[in-house]
Amino acid sequence: MSQKSNIPEVSLLEFLKHSARILKNPLPFHHQHFQEKGDSFRLRIGMKKSVIFSRDAAFAEYVLQKNQKNYVKSEIQTKDLVKYVGTGLLTSEGELWKKQRKLIQPAFHKKQLGNLLNSIQEAIDDEYKKIRPGKEIDVFPIFNDLAFQTVVKSLFSSAANENEINRLQYITEATQKMLVKELRQPYLGWWFNLSGKINKHLDLTAEAGKILRDIVAERRASGNRYDDLLDMLLDAKYEDGNFMDEAQLIDEILILFTAGHETTSNSLTFTAQLLAFNPEWQDIIFREIKLLREESDDLMHLVTKATKTQQVIEESMRLYPPAYFIDRVNVEVDEFNGMYFEPGSNLLFSLYEIHRHPELWDSPEEFKPERFDGGNRKYSSQYFPFGAGPRKCIGNNFAMFEMIIAVAQLVANYKIIAVNSEIEIRPLITLKPENAILKFKKR
Repeated sequence: MSQKSNIPEVSLLEFLKHSARILKNPLPFHHQHFQEKGDSFRLRIGMKKSVIFSRDAAFAEYVLQKNQKNYVKSEIQTKDLVKYVGTGLLTSEGELWKKQRKLIQPAFHKKQLGNLLNSIQEAIDDEYKKIRPGKEIDVFPIFNDLAFQTVVKSLFSSAANENEINRLQYITEATQKMLVKELRQPYLGWWFNLSGKINKHLDLTAEAGKILRDIVAERRASGNRYDDLLDMLLDAKYEDGNFMDEAQLIDEILILFTAGHETTSNSLTFTAQLLAFNPEWQDIIFREIKLLREESDDLMHLVTKATKTQQVIEESMRLYPPAYFIDRVNVEVDEFNGMYFEPGSNLLFSLYEIHRHPELWDSPEEFKPERFDGGNRKYSSQYFPFGAGPRKCIGNNFAMFEMIIAVAQLVANYKIIAVNSEIEIRPLITLKPENAILKFKKR
């Protein structure tokens, strides 16, 4: 059976007709066609180009875990994203990925992360000083700065100055916006090149690389040790005893900046909004944190024992998964549940839809953190906030520890009050919040 005949299709004309709407927010367009076509459909995006969208959790599990050796990341990450962040752990494939994963994994073990928790707490405390009780404020910039500063302190301790940090933050956000335009308006690729827009953003990426090389050179020249992530990366050796070369080191650091702050800032913003709409869960967290801090002032005790706080964060990432799509391409011909895939088929799994699928979740649109009582393992085949399989996010423990400390500190000091009537989203490379206006009352 041919690939074309067994998967429902959405035409190129339909794609072009709704291109402006898709550019702003593609999720309603996708949802409409999932409702009409079923859990998987093919979207034509060119005369010979198509993408298969799926919200089939079993299919996602098959691709990401059970038959993962036959699937690689698409050109979105291995080519389009590479030009802005380099070839590091997130964007590499094959032997390079295996080698880098093995090298970097020890830096993200829970025991090593314990050394970073105080730095994370300091970054969070500094950013929360920006909160003005009683004032209506957009909390995303606070959480965005918080997450970025957390990565900076965990990576560099105090090695980077404020101007360098601000510039790195601007560059990572500017290049992401450019990439979104390229991906959602492929028919304007000629204009992006001709107008110089792509070259302008490639120059920004080169500038970020220079900033990072200077920071690394300064650390090496100082001879000081901070036991931060930079020291761990500088100390890491391959099996042959060699260290990472500088170009690879810079690529890995740039990707840690991009991936390490983006998803966390989004999640914290959504979590704060959900808590504002569900104040009873603020009280639950407040009591839990108070009790845990009476037992011990050790941060590792807090992040490993704050189960109610973690349930809230897990439920937030179910409703608003920061990485709301996962892309893969099959190397060899494959088949799943009657669907046949020629080599090179582009697959996009909608985690946003999988996490809200009415056949997978009880009351899928409702905020019910108690569903994660006992952890998320019972949902492992349908819940992918950090991906799944060998390519699961290497920083998942880092992100969860950071979010638990941030939510705990926020709720311990403030009551969060909703201002808007609903949560607004802006899907870019990650699922970003929009107009996240909240008020805070000092406890």
